Amino acid sequence: MAAKDFEKLGLFYLGRLVDPQQGSLLDEPLLYDAKDLTTHGVCVGMTGSGKTGLCLALLEEAAIDGIPAIAVDPKGDLGNLLLTFPQLRPEVFLPWVEADEAARKGITIEAHADATARRWQEGLAQWGQDGNRIARFREAAEVTIYTPGSNAGMPLTVLRSFDPPSAAILDDADAMRERVMSVVTGLLALLGIEDDPVNSREHILLAKILDRAWTAGVELDLTNLIRQIQAPPFDMVGVFNLEQFFPIKDRMALAMRVNNLMASPGFAGWMEGEPLDVGRLLYTADGKPRIAILSIAHLSDAERMFFVTILLNEVLSWARRQPGTSSLRALFFMDEIFGYFPPTAEPPSKRPMLTLLKQARAFGLGVLLATQNPVDLDYKGLGNTGTWFIGRLQSERDKMRVLDGLESASATSGVRFDRRMLDSIVSGLGGRQFLMHNVHDQSPTLFQTRWCLSYLRGPLTRQQIQSLTAADKAFGRRAAAISAAMAPTASPLGASDAAPVVPPQIPQYFVGLREAAGSNHRLVFRPWVYGAAQLHYVHPRSKTDFWHNRGFLIPFAAAGGDLDWPQSRSGEVREMALLPEAPAQGEYEALPAASISAKQYALWGKALQEHVYRNCPLTLFHCPSLKEWSQAGEREGEFRGRLVHRVREQRDLAVEKARTQFAKSFATAQDRVRRAEERCARNSDHVRREKVQTALSFGAVLLGAVLGRKVASAGNIGRAVTTANRAQRSVARKGELERAEQALALEQDRLAQLETDFQKALQKVEAEYHPDQLTITAEAVAPRKADLRIEEMGLAWTPWRVALSGIAEPLGIALQ
Repeated sequence: MAAKDFEKLGLFYLGRLVDPQQGSLLDEPLLYDAKDLTTHGVCVGMTGSGKTGLCLALLEEAAIDGIPAIAVDPKGDLGNLLLTFPQLRPEVFLPWVEADEAARKGITIEAHADATARRWQEGLAQWGQDGNRIARFREAAEVTIYTPGSNAGMPLTVLRSFDPPSAAILDDADAMRERVMSVVTGLLALLGIEDDPVNSREHILLAKILDRAWTAGVELDLTNLIRQIQAPPFDMVGVFNLEQFFPIKDRMALAMRVNNLMASPGFAGWMEGEPLDVGRLLYTADGKPRIAILSIAHLSDAERMFFVTILLNEVLSWARRQPGTSSLRALFFMDEIFGYFPPTAEPPSKRPMLTLLKQARAFGLGVLLATQNPVDLDYKGLGNTGTWFIGRLQSERDKMRVLDGLESASATSGVRFDRRMLDSIVSGLGGRQFLMHNVHDQSPTLFQTRWCLSYLRGPLTRQQIQSLTAADKAFGRRAAAISAAMAPTASPLGASDAAPVVPPQIPQYFVGLREAAGSNHRLVFRPWVYGAAQLHYVHPRSKTDFWHNRGFLIPFAAAGGDLDWPQSRSGEVREMALLPEAPAQGEYEALPAASISAKQYALWGKALQEHVYRNCPLTLFHCPSLKEWSQAGEREGEFRGRLVHRVREQRDLAVEKARTQFAKSFATAQDRVRRAEERCARNSDHVRREKVQTALSFGAVLLGAVLGRKVASAGNIGRAVTTANRAQRSVARKGELERAEQALALEQDRLAQLETDFQKALQKVEAEYHPDQLTITAEAVAPRKADLRIEEMGLAWTPWRVALSGIAEPLGIALQ
């Protein structure tokens, strides 16, 4: 099969069709329309059915088409997407093949790697693929493994999990209630507290705290949540006094459980890494699509449920912020959905998953779920799922459950359902064979999955994940080293256990800890200056009118009196993680003399105002070809991702227009070919019959002569004339057949030319709407000086981890 047979715009090459009657593999490729996945999909199949290979192939196809994905990986299989070797040489397979398998086969591991490389080359070739397509996949998207709660891969922090949801959710009472309930339920599951939204006072208290904070636009981290559990900002719960409903003693016990969770060594990993930001997961900083693999195999069941619940809410919130579209914008894939979407129970993950399935399609987010346990799926919840991939099943019970789900989905979509026929096909499925039931197609399709571009070695170990993400971590360590090199490396002014006395008119803050200092280090608080500024950016061409509150942390210069402005840190005020009290016990460096003068802070405020005006522009991105500007605060990667999807929408419309324009011509040309084939068939049949009759007539004449009859008899002369006439008609029929064959060849050439013209039209569309054609420029917009206000100035204690050698490393969240 040639690549041109399956490399189509907006179509995913998943395999080849299988003849349902004969079970034989056909040459026709199965091309799945990417837009069909906006109505979601589910893949079921037992171990060994090829389910993982099908899902990975679909993710590969999405990446090749520039569609990003978030993939939740409970088993560790999805990391295989990083095992892509365009050169297909044995040495690149060597680190990943199993030594035990080589031993079982009685060969060296080198020989095993060589055999694996040959098998992959041959497998790809059988499906019309090669190393060039692997390279294309690698170049199309970045694949990153994230490990929440662990530093095996790229860590993710859930510190933002308690931030207010988007305005779309805040304005939707039902969505807001669901968000609060699922977050609270997930947290209680992590704490090991049995949850009941109606009868659990823990649930009711936490839900009221979150609802009140989010409605007021207040951000909550775990530290502030603990404080509000102890002293809630309300006195009544329903008609009961707070103390009657939940006495202070019991609230302290709950606060202690949350505190113990936050302080436990196992939870420290949840506080590190990139924020759980869906936009950042889907696109890199420069706008390249990403497959973000969220590996949770290392987590406990309670931690998995907590993380998946938080993630689903974040994905739902992100989707609701996107404009509506009919094209596929992004994918959310979860392997082994077992336990997260059951038919009867109500785990914390079920409600946001159900909401996502109901609402995500309007925003172009496709959801794909996979499981080998069909009986554990809520098929009523999957009633609107448009595509079902059904592989070989474990038992008759599993098959009946899947057919029940299919019947329900068919009834919802109005598609004809032939249970007996589907039962027969599903019962006979072989390895890597799947029945696709797509509501967008006229009938179910039987196919065999293609060979994956990625090397499927099975679940990755923690050490293998570490080796695959080493390059990304090395980049992060280099950035941290640069940051540390910018900071002082010792405690020049000495340190003491007691905090220095500061005049009461000078506000004091403590920067929150990113992690504990550790047993072999000292925790030292260094004095910096904190300032908060209100900035106003106005840019008429982009219609930007943006007010922004920004916080600044500025260290003292080595001399101790002036501020070291080039080494300052800044960020959104809410991300500075400032606390009114020290987050842990530590030592305090001595204060510079200038830091205890209130007048000095007024001078520093004026200096900060000038610093902000000159050094804090708002960067706006512009795409001239699409006449689009980025929104205030939108990162380049998010802006480019938005533009890429807009281009894809335009491309899909152009492809649909081309198909519509050519459809009538194709129908006419195919009809002309069909009629020409029928004429050829008729003429061929006539020629064959004339040949037979002529042969019989000639034989009769010859037989009369052989038997001694007079050759010149009237009978023989008549038969001879008839034979001659039939011979002439046979020649004429042959001429007609030749002309019919020529006409058929002409019509076939016209059809081939039409196909060529159509492909050229598609190539023109691809060239015109290719994301690489987008040019993005950056423009810096200075804040309006007249509107620039310094809201606050004070002293900030920043935490540092100091080794015995005196080398210091910043521990503050705002110092990263």
